[in-house]
Amino acid sequence: MEERRNIPMQLAAKEGAMMLFGEKYGDTVRSIRFGKSHELCGGTHVKSTGELWFFKIISESAIAAGIRRIEAITSDFAKEYFVSQDEELKHIKGALKNPVNILQSVQNLQDETHSLKKELERLLHDKAQWLKKELLGQVSTINGIQFLSTAIDMDAATIKNLAFELGDAIEDLFYINGSVDEDKALLTLYISKNIVKNKQLRAGTIVKELGKFIEGGGGGQDFFATAGGKRPEGIKDALKAAKELIMR
Repeated sequence: MEERRNIPMQLAAKEGAMMLFGEKYGDTVRSIRFGKSHELCGGTHVKSTGELWFFKIISESAIAAGIRRIEAITSDFAKEYFVSQDEELKHIKGALKNPVNILQSVQNLQDETHSLKKELERLLHDKAQWLKKELLGQVSTINGIQFLSTAIDMDAATIKNLAFELGDAIEDLFYINGSVDEDKALLTLYISKNIVKNKQLRAGTIVKELGKFIEGGGGGQDFFATAGGKRPEGIKDALKAAKELIMR
């Protein structure tokens, strides 16, 4: 290997040294030949690797086809990094009640969380099935349309599933629900496809208008759409307006 230090950058370029696109080089650079390879480097240099002390790679990424960029920290910066990681590990151990095996404790926590999520999904599904039976008896007929309006506070996915299950059970259904989640209002509208076709009532268009009552907006398909807004107290007026719409 042939190394030349502090040579003019223009001279190195003239000699054919490879320069990486996007890199910034100073007036003087370090030129290295290794076999047929001739490259220059304008970065920080040391006389020996011992000067680096610790060396920690913190990122690795692609910058061009066949070219990778590795970023690392050394010396005092590396020491500070290891110290901070050690402090963070201590906090994690404390939060986990100082287990003997931290990794196993984290795995147990993940397993427990997964199990609780599955249990919550099952409970929400059971609740939706119970609600479905209750709501089937609350449907009213307006202008040949089976109308149902509810104010049920459940997550968006559960409300959507409930709407489609009601749609499977009831022909000519117009179902709208208003719910509140973390002080945010959500309107969910389901319209049977034959109503969309025969009555020209489109959920995406209607829910945009109803969204004004909750100071928000939304949209979706002709048979299913949602709107979100910042005014939960407007849900009652939105549900009332939906009923008035199909009474015309």
